[in-house]
Amino acid sequence: MAKLFGTDGIRGEAGVFPLDEATVFKIGRSLAVRMAERLGRPPRFVTGRDTRESGGWIESSFSQGAAAGGAGSESAAVITTPGVAFLAAHFEFDLGIVISASHNPFEDNGIKAFLPSGRKIDDELERGVEADIAAGNDDHQPGSRFSLNDSRASAFGAAYLAHLRSATGSFRLDGYKIAADCANGAASELAPALFRGLGADVIPFNDRPDGRNINHDCGSLHLEHLQAKVTETGADLGVAFDGDADRALFVDDTGNVVDGDAALWVMAKLMQGRGELASGKVVATVMSNIGLEIALASRGIQLVRTAVGDKYVLDELLRSGVELGGEQSGHIIFPRVSLVGDGMMTALRVLEAAALSGKKLSELTEGFRRYPQVLVNVRVGQKKPFDEVEAIRKASTETEAALSGSGRLLLRYSGTENLARVMIEGRDQNEIEGLANQLANTIKAALG
Repeated sequence: MAKLFGTDGIRGEAGVFPLDEATVFKIGRSLAVRMAERLGRPPRFVTGRDTRESGGWIESSFSQGAAAGGAGSESAAVITTPGVAFLAAHFEFDLGIVISASHNPFEDNGIKAFLPSGRKIDDELERGVEADIAAGNDDHQPGSRFSLNDSRASAFGAAYLAHLRSATGSFRLDGYKIAADCANGAASELAPALFRGLGADVIPFNDRPDGRNINHDCGSLHLEHLQAKVTETGADLGVAFDGDADRALFVDDTGNVVDGDAALWVMAKLMQGRGELASGKVVATVMSNIGLEIALASRGIQLVRTAVGDKYVLDELLRSGVELGGEQSGHIIFPRVSLVGDGMMTALRVLEAAALSGKKLSELTEGFRRYPQVLVNVRVGQKKPFDEVEAIRKASTETEAALSGSGRLLLRYSGTENLARVMIEGRDQNEIEGLANQLANTIKAALG
């Protein structure tokens, strides 16, 4: 049986299996039938999409399939991924269905499903859908495209914006100038409306989606444009989203990039000061800069690291009861509010910290220093566990001792190539380059 679901749902080129019209229909029908079996009644779905030109027909095909399986579905039209997750819970739908490929180019698309809890559907349901698709049953008959209820979709969007405002404290942004790169994606209308509703002067750009320009040379993957806009307009802050707005990155008033690590530092201080960080911890991944760990420690906050991926961050947040977690990419999770990363919520929290403190973002990030980093790839003939090779184990121990609490070594294998990756962070660029090359040479001699 082919595995169609990855870590972020089903994703691929729109129009090509498994995102061709017939297969999308089957996905909708399978989810409807299997959810009905679980619930003992016909399920209710809410769907939403980003701005890709394929989004409309994929959403339509899915909804036709869901109807064939006995489910009712409503569309929120263009809305963010976390927006769909919110709607599923708030309006008591059984699943929230997102049609999006996040930061990928317009040719791609995807389908991911959220339970009302905000968690993605479980492995058992995913495997069941894959089995239904593998079984064939090629009885798909294209029907008429669903008719969008504009007033209902508008109500959904308004409810989501109200939720965002209510999830933060009481503050205003009158006189505050914000540059917003909307990535020609799902945030194009919602983000400017959110910030203007708080009194901000908003300068939106890349907010004219045409179905093909989503993520194209814009958004959170191309921050140079936001840096230029902040400098040109004298904005107090710039924020950039990706296509489905589940992440946000920033540019401060001086034109410097503020990534997810720096944003976690700002939000951890805000939450600690308000007594909202009772755990005394923040969750991030092994790729977060050691500068974040050192900065948090200066405030008595422990950084807990996980494997790379928002799934692992969320798992640890739920396991340990920590109140804040995220990734360098700007995918931040506030589990007491939502289990889904939300770029607009992240932006609100950063703006809240600025508004309540009266400080500029460049001042809010003070105390966080990004340490130099070096990455060396070593081609190997075998992927033997490092601690089972005496020479590598000894060299690694010596490297960590040399860093002596002011640096970090991350040694791992590539998941797709015969490469060992040596990543070192530390105070001095020349020192860490020397340490990385020494360890790389040891690995090459032992495993090359």
